[in-house]
Amino acid sequence: MAVALFVPCYIDQFYPDVAIATLELLERQGLEVVFPSGQTCCGQPMANTGCSAEAAPVARRLVELFAEFDQVVCPSGSCTAMVRHHYADYFEPDDPDYQKVRESTFELCEFLTDVVGVDSLSTRFPHRVSVHQSCHGLRELRLAASSETRFGDRRDKLGELLAKVDGITLTSPQRLDECCGFGGTFAVNEVDVSVAMGRDRIADHVGSDSEVIVAGDMSCLMHLDGLIRRSGQPITVMHIAQVLMGRPLVPTNQRQLNSGR
Repeated sequence: MAVALFVPCYIDQFYPDVAIATLELLERQGLEVVFPSGQTCCGQPMANTGCSAEAAPVARRLVELFAEFDQVVCPSGSCTAMVRHHYADYFEPDDPDYQKVRESTFELCEFLTDVVGVDSLSTRFPHRVSVHQSCHGLRELRLAASSETRFGDRRDKLGELLAKVDGITLTSPQRLDECCGFGGTFAVNEVDVSVAMGRDRIADHVGSDSEVIVAGDMSCLMHLDGLIRRSGQPITVMHIAQVLMGRPLVPTNQRQLNSGR
């Protein structure tokens, strides 16, 4: 199976190792991975800010680029949700390329669990890990159960994959699906609220005796990482692709921002 790798712009610029770990993880499953070099942003920052006219050409460019592929995989729940649930404003409902890309774009963890059906990973990560479930991953992609819903039997796709890693210890914060406070431009427009929410999230994970906050969205982790750096909290962040590939744990204060490790 050949798949196209869709790398979010902030991962490309700030956390390239997350993209590399995603590539290696997919190739470890025997997949042929193609990286279309002309890809850019999915348009989510403009759309979230109400700049629909500016988001439209970016969305059309992405669909044009990825329409030739049968499977598109992205290491971000929010960018995947943007394509699947919010591109309708920029296309005619019967546009064949739009329909194809919408139906064939998957977040990394759901692709590994639902499409590939990963049985084992042959990876070791001997650390205490707690999962941050991003809002887009939960509420739009249903990667796990949300506390506000009546149904608690939904699969936890990130947890399923992490449980296949040798040596890992999964710990649990008290509030399993609370927002980190990032929300894209929300963190700029509502700084105090955003910071308070992020600090609460970090304290909850630290209280669970976790060494690493793991998530499928590097945007959430970027927000939390900044707060951890400033406060000197004894915890670090890693994207789930890095953990599933057994990347070494590097404390936050020893890590370079543009290395992603």
